Amino acid sequence: MKNYLSVKDIDALSQWVVEAKELKKAPKAHTVLGENKTLGLLFFNNSLRTRLSTQKAALNLGMDVMIMNFDKEGWALEFEDGTIMNQGTSEHIKEAAQVVSQYCDVLAVRAFPTLNDKAKDKAEIVLHGFAKHASIPIINMESSTGHPLQALTDAITLEEHKKKPRPKVVLSWAPHPKALPHAVANSFIEMMQLQNADFIITHPEGYELDKAITKEVPIVYDQEKAFENADFIYAKNWSSYTPYGKVLSENPNWMITKQKLGNAQFMHCLPVRRNVVVEDAVLDSKQSIVIEQANNRTYAAQLVLKKILER
Repeated sequence: MKNYLSVKDIDALSQWVVEAKELKKAPKAHTVLGENKTLGLLFFNNSLRTRLSTQKAALNLGMDVMIMNFDKEGWALEFEDGTIMNQGTSEHIKEAAQVVSQYCDVLAVRAFPTLNDKAKDKAEIVLHGFAKHASIPIINMESSTGHPLQALTDAITLEEHKKKPRPKVVLSWAPHPKALPHAVANSFIEMMQLQNADFIITHPEGYELDKAITKEVPIVYDQEKAFENADFIYAKNWSSYTPYGKVLSENPNWMITKQKLGNAQFMHCLPVRRNVVVEDAVLDSKQSIVIEQANNRTYAAQLVLKKILER
């Protein structure tokens, strides 16, 4: 595997999950793979779990790690070809990607969407810019439209916690005061389409995601009906897709409550706003598996790095 840019780079999800669980049992078993190798982490946006888990994953494999908060420490990058750079940008992606390729053996990039320009966000100019101009493998640590490391994490978590071969999994929109990206939801949907599960999406009308991603997945506008007999409820806010990047509703009735949860297990990628997205009674209950989910971030990243190093 050259790059890990989306869920589509997973060639056999069930096998990947098995391998990740083996890594979890013996995280230091493959340190020889990373000897004398360096992972570069470029953050154009803030991070807690992604940064620390990916760094830990690299250390588990014996790699050195370099980290740069590009939004605060780097030059403003230009991504368009043929641009006369007489405005705010100081360095072109062509030079930046080639330079970083001399310092690192693998590069991981995190860059959020604008939520203002749909075409620009879908073009993934930051992620694809590095993939195009770098000579080393690129890993997506969340981009404008996808978060494949989180989706792999979620697959591991579902496998560890499912109690029957074909669980019912519900992805539910939840309220949030800010406009948030579609990336986590998009990649979770793509991952679930590879699973043996009854999978549905529930959200208020107007929050439909990109139909090219949701495809034939059932969408239910009645949250409580969607939750009936659910084994897993995955809560996530996202802004509207049409009109793009807008908060159409902050309806508090869509918050996940203990009563709505029933017997299901609760998942969320974190960070999560307590008593806005989900009430305390859910997060503090034994049905919440968000902490175990966060722990699996390390092994998802470690598996991706291992496959790249083994190529």
